[in-house]
Amino acid sequence: MPDADVIIVGSGFGGAVTSCRLALAGAKVIVLERGREWGPDTFPRKPTDPWVFDPNDPAKLNGWFDLRMFPHMTVATGAGVGGGSLVYANISVEAKRDSFDAGWPAEITYDTLAPHYAEVGRFMEIMPVPQPQWPERTKLLKDSAEAAGWGARFRPLGTAVRYDPTWSYDLPDAHNPAKSKTVTNSHGVQQGTCVHLGQCDIGCPVKARNTLDFNYLAVAAKAGAEIRPLHMVQSIKAVTGGYEVRVDQISNGKLTPLTLTAPRVIVAAGSIGSTELLLKSKAGLPNLSLRLGRGWSSNGDFLTPAIHPMREVDPTHGPTITAAIDLLDGAYQGQQIFIEDGGLPLPAFDGLKASAASGTTNNELMQRVTASLMPVLNAIDVIRHVMPWFAQSRDAADGVMSIKSGKLFLDWDIKASQPTLDAVVSAHQKLAQLTGGLPLTPLTWTIGHDLITPHPLGGCNMGTSAATGVVDYKGEVFGYPGLFVADGAIVPKALGLNPSRTIAALAEFIAADLVPRL
Repeated sequence: MPDADVIIVGSGFGGAVTSCRLALAGAKVIVLERGREWGPDTFPRKPTDPWVFDPNDPAKLNGWFDLRMFPHMTVATGAGVGGGSLVYANISVEAKRDSFDAGWPAEITYDTLAPHYAEVGRFMEIMPVPQPQWPERTKLLKDSAEAAGWGARFRPLGTAVRYDPTWSYDLPDAHNPAKSKTVTNSHGVQQGTCVHLGQCDIGCPVKARNTLDFNYLAVAAKAGAEIRPLHMVQSIKAVTGGYEVRVDQISNGKLTPLTLTAPRVIVAAGSIGSTELLLKSKAGLPNLSLRLGRGWSSNGDFLTPAIHPMREVDPTHGPTITAAIDLLDGAYQGQQIFIEDGGLPLPAFDGLKASAASGTTNNELMQRVTASLMPVLNAIDVIRHVMPWFAQSRDAADGVMSIKSGKLFLDWDIKASQPTLDAVVSAHQKLAQLTGGLPLTPLTWTIGHDLITPHPLGGCNMGTSAATGVVDYKGEVFGYPGLFVADGAIVPKALGLNPSRTIAALAEFIAADLVPRL
């Protein structure tokens, strides 16, 4: 007897959506999540807290961020029940219609995904920051757009956050967590309302963020889905009647191996995790497409902090990202870019600065992360005047992932993407200078062309055949009926803006096609 009708690997946007829809359809669903369950009492805050998830030593290091370091690229992903929704900046925005003009199977268009985009917005209760609650960063972004002649391109973005319309920055002790109001969301789960604590990326203490554990996963669990945290999948093998999934259960600092079977498996461990898992499963899945691992994108992410000495930006308060200047039509230097404001979770930066000052940042990964953020860390004493200018863009999506010496390796070459990223740097400098700011482009970029991305895409790309992709338009792996990928790994090109809503919409589409076949 199989252990489930469907085993889902990962509980981020792909895994949460598919688990919800399949469980509601009556399927027996098991969700295997490598990370912990997190909450306000367990979120990391101090330098000694569990910040890092190490896939090479998950029994000992199973914390909040999985930071993968490759030549010239560090990829930041989340680890926990809720996946990427735990660590992303709340933004839920549809891809532009022209994103689907080329590079996708013909069946995937903006119009195909439109009803699923709408459903994701409804289910996650997406809304922009109310204008009376705009942080200073939002106002600065709008002022910069108008100064550059791009006022019509400025727009607030949808956020997965709950707001209290009566809250205001003008309230006495406005950011006191006691000012958050307890509310029940549309799925019967209690949350709080936002008091602009600025800690979105490291866990909201008042539960104001509409992370997946409060909606899709909560509904999946109520419908009978079994969600198993601290279960790290090591490989998948095709067997008679379906698939065998080899898992290490993490408990008390040890790994306990177990094997589960199901006629259908959905891999939803993210661009990095899903690609790595399939690459390591080649012995059990020998006919995987030769395109596996190819077409990886950083989604053109770039951060340029700037000091605005005459303006209090207050980046440590407010939702992490709130608005954008949309230049995806190539209006600036012919490159497709999307400029956003950014926020700084002060507890995390205090910890990094303390580690840098004490010399305890002694491993290569943390040294790189600290070096890339050094302009911010050095400006911590004038932090109220720092604007973290952030951007995404449509890079070349030509990275290649492979397994070397048993570990995941990413070959990412700057050459084809450099004109786009140079345009991002130039736009950031322009916008900062037009509003009295001094841009501090990280030396890690100017000297070493090293980047950090929280929005990895690709590796198991959609295609029309195994010659052009790893999965078809339904997310099903070529050559392996019943094996699916449903996450950012299947996105075949850079979107140039926050990808979570597109990933969730694709998962809704995949689930809608799969339900009648159960």
